[in-house]
Amino acid sequence: MTRRIPVGLGHRAYEVLVGDGLLDAAGEHMRPFLKRGRTAIVSDESVWSLHGARLTAALERAGIAAHPVIVPPGEQTKSFEGLADVTDRLLALELDRGDLVTAFGGGVVGDLAGFAAAIYKRGIDFVQIPTTLLAQVDSSVGGKTAIDTPRGKNLVGAFHQPKLVLADLSVLSSLPEREMRAGYAEVIKYGLLGDHAFFEWLEAHGAAVLAREPAALTHAVARSVEMKAEIVAEDEREQGRRALLNLGHTFGHALEAETGYGAALLHGEAVGVGQALAFRFSAAQGLCSGQDAERAVRGVAASGLPVTMSEVPGHPFDAARLVAHMGQDKKAEGGKLTFILARGIGEAFVARDVDAEAVRRFLVTEGARP
Repeated sequence: MTRRIPVGLGHRAYEVLVGDGLLDAAGEHMRPFLKRGRTAIVSDESVWSLHGARLTAALERAGIAAHPVIVPPGEQTKSFEGLADVTDRLLALELDRGDLVTAFGGGVVGDLAGFAAAIYKRGIDFVQIPTTLLAQVDSSVGGKTAIDTPRGKNLVGAFHQPKLVLADLSVLSSLPEREMRAGYAEVIKYGLLGDHAFFEWLEAHGAAVLAREPAALTHAVARSVEMKAEIVAEDEREQGRRALLNLGHTFGHALEAETGYGAALLHGEAVGVGQALAFRFSAAQGLCSGQDAERAVRGVAASGLPVTMSEVPGHPFDAARLVAHMGQDKKAEGGKLTFILARGIGEAFVARDVDAEAVRRFLVTEGARP
């Protein structure tokens, strides 16, 4: 059964469809958004080799001409060079504003293709077909698109909402276990930031989600998308509540920067460590109980995700360097650090003007070099 979850943004509202077999029906779902029956499919080599023929066949059945734009896999593709390559290839296809860009892959492809669509001829419509758990529950929904720079992750980008998101759970059958765990970090995030009951459900059923049991996986993805859709509809441009979706990301992005945004530390793994650090820092600051912090960390660790910096390649890290990366974070304002902290499980909040020295000292207690 397909779940339809609306993202309520007025005349820019769209639906996220969650279910099995959506890839095979992609053409009929996308056809209403096409004027000329053409789409450029931005995908990476790994995803295209696994699922490209299936998507192309589905589009052709609906009379849609598919033009693949294939990029190398990995975070390094999400760069100025990668953006220039994709936009040049879109121009070579002579797409116009009546055509569509299709982002077919994980978060890297979604971010890159979405940003290219946002700036191509001052904006062209696009559709998200996420192929990883992380992308299905998080990055494909909400219109955030960006590339990385040497100074930090996702620092250059645009808000550009898709016309449709197709989250086909069947494509997750080919996802490596490590990628499933990385995506689970974004699933448990929703329980930790604002839904205690969902966190409790994950404590009981998280193993079934990771084992890709259909009922558990459907509920986990749909509930995550519901929460994100609600938050995005309320605060599209992250002026308030949407910032809560960054729970664990300030710590996590700093660790990603130190490890080079590569395969050593996947984004979801960084978020897992980051959430554990955020809860322990909250407890250290007297904001939440140590018991809640320990329970949150256990919930993350049960999936096999790292929860300490000592589990991250490159340990020990320099505390001052990590804090410096945090100063480049998009949420930082006026030189002050902003974190998403917690008063308990399901009770995250935006903490502005966090003392950088307190963060540095905390990181030292966590094993970083002074």
